[in-house]
This record gives sequence, structure tokens and C-alpha cells, in this order.
Amino acid sequence: MSRSDRGPVLSVLVVAHNEAAQLADCLEALGFADELVVVLDKCTDGSKAIAEGFGAHLVEGAWEIEGHRRNAGLDACRGGWVLEVDADERASEALGAEIKAAIQGLESGYFLLPFDNYIGGRLVRYGWGGSWGVSAAPRLSARGAKRWGEQRIHPSLTLNGPRRWLKTPIRHNVDKNISDMLQRLDRYTTARAADLRASGDIGGLGGNIRRMFSRFGKCYLSRKGYREGAYGFLIALMAGLYPILSHLKARLESE
Repeated sequence: MSRSDRGPVLSVLVVAHNEAAQLADCLEALGFADELVVVLDKCTDGSKAIAEGFGAHLVEGAWEIEGHRRNAGLDACRGGWVLEVDADERASEALGAEIKAAIQGLESGYFLLPFDNYIGGRLVRYGWGGSWGVSAAPRLSARGAKRWGEQRIHPSLTLNGPRRWLKTPIRHNVDKNISDMLQRLDRYTTARAADLRASGDIGGLGGNIRRMFSRFGKCYLSRKGYREGAYGFLIALMAGLYPILSHLKARLESE
């Protein structure tokens, strides 16, 4: 990996929990990084050996809060700019080239990156939202310009400095199939329920029923999920179920 006399310009951060099945493909695409940092969260598979094979700087630990492990990764990066990529995402050489050109001479702020979201082999462009996927996110930030919040799932963000956009998308392999989507809904709502219990305010049943319908409508109509046919309906359905299931788990289950 190339480094300037001042140290790495671009660090790429990957946070992983037992991602041996897809981590190598993710890291293989990150040859444009000046520094590669991999956070291994409670990994019991071959993720560590894979990351070592790519010469990554490793941060190992066990974090219950999503925001904490992501902040640990940000703190470990030495580059002036940090790109965050998840193990189920793929950053292309074209994106790397655009990033290198965009950050030239800049020392503050952050960039929003567009996403190409896939379910299996199908590119699904419309309908994402309501805590069920995004079409763009602030994944490239100057060192110190970004901090994650205290939540277990979908942690909040604090961002500082000018906001800018990149054009080249990250490929996000969201779900393999409907069964994978349902398993993700179960994981997400369990984590969200824990956040609700920790906050001391789980909300009310009526309000969450209303949110179920409003989130469905937002994804299917406002975000044009209807253009994706049955896939758009599925995304809207998952987004609608997310708040009500989280509330019911927080209300009816102890952990």
C-alpha cells in the first residue's frame, strides 16, 4: 500500500462479525486504500486470517453497541480521510479513483455516497427507507468529522463540516432472498427492542401501528417502491413491520 511522507491519505474501514464468507471479496476490491483497517467484533470464524492476508491493521474486541465498534474503527484509522465499507458491500476501482480526486486538497467535511442495492442478483433502486436500507449515506469523512451514536441498531450520526456528494455507487448485497430478508428483520427488531428498553420509552401500541402504515406508504409511494413491483412491496412491508415488531418485542420480551 502506498503512503505519502505525511502518512496515509485514505483509510478504508471495514467492520466485521463472522464475515468469512464474504470478507475476502470485499477486501479484494479495496486496493486503492492507503491504509486498510478491519474491526473484528466477536469473530469466531476465519475473518481474522482473511484480514491478515490483506495486510490490514486489525482491531479486535467485543462491542454490544454498534456505534461503539464503529467509533473504535474510526479512532484506529490514521488517514486524513476515512471510507467505511461493510463486508456485504463492494467498492469499485472507479469509486476509489473518484474519491482520490475528490479529496485532493480538502481537509474537512464529508461525502454522501450513492448505493446500488441488490436482493440476490436483482438491482432494486426504489423504495428503500424507513430504517430498511438507504439509497445514499455519508460513508466518506475527514478524520474527526464523524461520530456514531449509542444505539445497537441504526446508530445516530454527528457530522461536521461541508457536505458533498460523490457519483459512483457502492454495491450493497442487501439480502440473498426473502428468507434472508426475514432473518434480517428479526435481528434488526431484536436490537431495536433492546435500544427501546434501554431508553426507558418503548412508545405506545397505537403510535407504532400508525407508523407501520406511514412507513409502508412512504417506501411504496413516496420513494416509488411500486416501480419495483413485488420487490418494492416487500421492502415497504419490512419497513412497516420494523417499528411495530420492535415495540412488541420491547413490551413483551425481557431480552
